[in-house]
Amino acid sequence: MATVAPSAASRIAVVTGASSGIGAATARQLAEAGYRVVLTARRKDRIEALAEELTRAGHSAVAYQLDVTDRAAVDEFAGAFRTIGVLVNNAGGALGADPVATSDPADWRTMYETNVLGTLNLTQALLPKLDASGDGVVVVVSSTAGHGTYEGGGGYVAAKHGAHVLAETLRLEIVGRPVRVVEIAPGMVRTDEFALTRFGGDEERAAKVYEGVAAPLTADDVAETITWAVTRPSHVNVDLLVLRPRAQASNTKVHRER
Repeated sequence: MATVAPSAASRIAVVTGASSGIGAATARQLAEAGYRVVLTARRKDRIEALAEELTRAGHSAVAYQLDVTDRAAVDEFAGAFRTIGVLVNNAGGALGADPVATSDPADWRTMYETNVLGTLNLTQALLPKLDASGDGVVVVVSSTAGHGTYEGGGGYVAAKHGAHVLAETLRLEIVGRPVRVVEIAPGMVRTDEFALTRFGGDEERAAKVYEGVAAPLTADDVAETITWAVTRPSHVNVDLLVLRPRAQASNTKVHRER
């Protein structure tokens, strides 16, 4: 995969939700592409271990414990930087799969605060730093759920639609400034934690999400896509890139082998 090396002013890449899954994979691939990666997540031990791994491999990486829904903490974090080149808004997740009529409003609130307000917090706090680099990129990791609903997905769909609209609106509002806005919308991705978290640790229920699907997307698949989009020449903006496994035609149409 051919990439464009980051300029000196835009070498820092901040990745939220970097403790596992897509976030951790993205941090690894951006580090390999020449970025100094700043790993943020609530789980300090996970991101510190990843930073150590990347440093041992000859890359530049630091860990910073951060809850993206805590605006005061986000502002304090942003104050440590003069410029950054890339912000990957990856922190998010799904909770529950109950119908709208019976779902828990607390789950909806948590999903909205993490997927939408967390993205808003980091983007607002770091946008001046992205501007200052002269060649910044904001990445919003949304989901195909943000582009098409499905039964049992109301809260997650609403949150990811919010993330999609945030990216789309921001792109309109900052056109002409030296910052690109990229939305990556993955479909079915099999990671260690996504479905397990959604179903409250129920391993059997989580496994059924992927049952019979020969090859769901992996975290590395999504990370490679993010890295490709970020490393296009600075005049090239990947507005929206939807990726799914071949077996998934839509959020509700999946080929399962028996």
